This record gives sequence, C-alpha cells and structure tokens, in this order.
Amino acid sequence: MKSPVHRCRDVESQAACLQTEQQQYVPVSQHTSSSMWFIRDACGIVCGVITWMLVFYAEFVVLFVMLLPSKNLTYSLVNGTVFNTLAFLALASHFRAMCTDPGAVPKGNATKEYIESLQLKPGQVVYKCPKCCSIKPDRAHHCSVCMRCIRKMDHHCPWVNNCVGENNRKYFVLFTMYIALISLHSLVMVVFHFLYCFEDDWTKCSSFSPPATVILLILLCFEALLFLLFTSVMFGTQVHSICTDETGIERLKGEQARWEKTSCWEAMKSAFGGPFSPSWLSPFSDLQCKRDPNAHVVVPQGEIIEEDVIEIPLV
Repeated sequence: MKSPVHRCRDVESQAACLQTEQQQYVPVSQHTSSSMWFIRDACGIVCGVITWMLVFYAEFVVLFVMLLPSKNLTYSLVNGTVFNTLAFLALASHFRAMCTDPGAVPKGNATKEYIESLQLKPGQVVYKCPKCCSIKPDRAHHCSVCMRCIRKMDHHCPWVNNCVGENNRKYFVLFTMYIALISLHSLVMVVFHFLYCFEDDWTKCSSFSPPATVILLILLCFEALLFLLFTSVMFGTQVHSICTDETGIERLKGEQARWEKTSCWEAMKSAFGGPFSPSWLSPFSDLQCKRDPNAHVVVPQGEIIEEDVIEIPLV
C-alpha cells in the first residue's frame, strides 16, 4: 500500500492524459516552452557576465600570448582549433543552460477546477505550493530565486543564472565538461609555453614584454586550475546524480526515494535526450524525450484554493 506522501504527489502524468475542451480554458501563464526563459537576478546576471569574461580572457592569452607568436604553425593551428571549438561549445552550453526553462510548474494552477480536471481517485491528496500557488508534482521543489516550483530541481546555480532541473540538466553537464576541458588544455599550453620561453629568449617567445607575459600566464594558470577543479567536481556530481536518479536537493534533504528508480544507462538517455549519439555532446540538440507534456496544457480559471494540502473527497 502506498504511503500518503507517495500517493498525493503523482499527479503530473495524470494531467498529461487530460482530454478536455480547451476552448473553455485560458492559460494561467503566458510562458511556453518556445519562449525565452531568463531570470532577472542581479547576482546571477553578474556571475554569468563574469563567466563569459573569464572565457574571453583565456581566449586572449591563448591566442595572443602563446599561439600567434609561436614559430610552429602546425602547433598553433591544431591547438587554436581545439581550444576555440571547446570554448565555443562551453559558451553555447552556458547560454542554453541559462535560457532554457528548467522545468517550471505553471503558476496559479491550484484551483478547484484544475484539480477536478486531473480526475484523481477519491482519497488522493495533492499539495499546493504556498509561494507560487501551484500544484506541486512529485520531486518538484520551490526555488526562491526563480520564484517557481521546478521539476527535478537539483540546485540553483548563479553561474548560469538559472536552476538546474529536468529540462536543462544536459546543458549544465556539457557546460561543466567543456569548461573543465578548456581549463586542462590551457594549463598544458601554459606549461609548454613556460618551458619554451625558458629555453629561448623571453623577448622572442611573446609579443608582450617579459613581465607582462609572466603575469598574463600566471593569471591564466590560476584561473584554469581553479575552474578545472571546480567544474570537474560539478561534472562528476551531476553524472552521479543522474546515474543514481537522485537530485542534489533530494540528497541534501535526505528524502527517501518514493519514485521508481531507473538504471544508470536509462537515466543518462533520459537526461541527454535519447539513445547515445553525437548529439549528446551538442548544446544545440533539443531534448526531444524531455518535452514537458503539460507545456501546452491550459488549466481552468478559478480562485486559488487556500489549503496547502487538498484531499480528494470520498464518494
């Protein structure tokens, strides 16, 4: 027999199967999956801008301090192509993670008419979020920054100015992976450039003065080492969360698994949008299997129910 907590939250799939006359209803929110998602949070916007500036700084040092002054054309072309490709993918992943709806639950759907339209069984219980007045699906948590309930919310990341949730986790994982790769790549190039300059004349190994070259390289080395450690840990944490089918906030709160867990491979396919393919590594591919079934479902108008716990009466 299911516990009361379990049987009260599994309403999301039932709403997807709802078949009603849509002409009778109007949307609660104008936001749809096709519109732009952007959180107007000052801290997050500043962190996002800093992220792009740090990548551009690394781009500047790699190109104008290390690669362009190099006498080895093949070395410059190969490393320049690899670094710029990874940097472009990192920024594209960051943009998608920042501007993709992480899985927000529609606001204001905690109405009597909407609950009746779910066609729940007598005795079932649903929960209303008192902050955004929405019926909370299973595994949804409220984010105080986004001011919405987010499905499978892992955490709110200021560096992408967004929650990491059901719909944008892939892009966040790709962002951490590509940042870790360009950090490692730039560290290797810095080491080789230092060795090259020690063996040769410092005035010939860079178009900048020796003191300026050393400062620029040390700053890049510090930035790359810091972000290599940080993003590697984040990448490993995210992959572990996907494989264990447990979000960061669920693990932090010590919530017991009331849902049926999937295998690691199935969870990876679900998070990355289908069977393994090169599109897993692309921030430009849409997550076809992660489309919100309720994205275009409109809910009935009505007054918001005051109770936070609503039990379907027995007939």
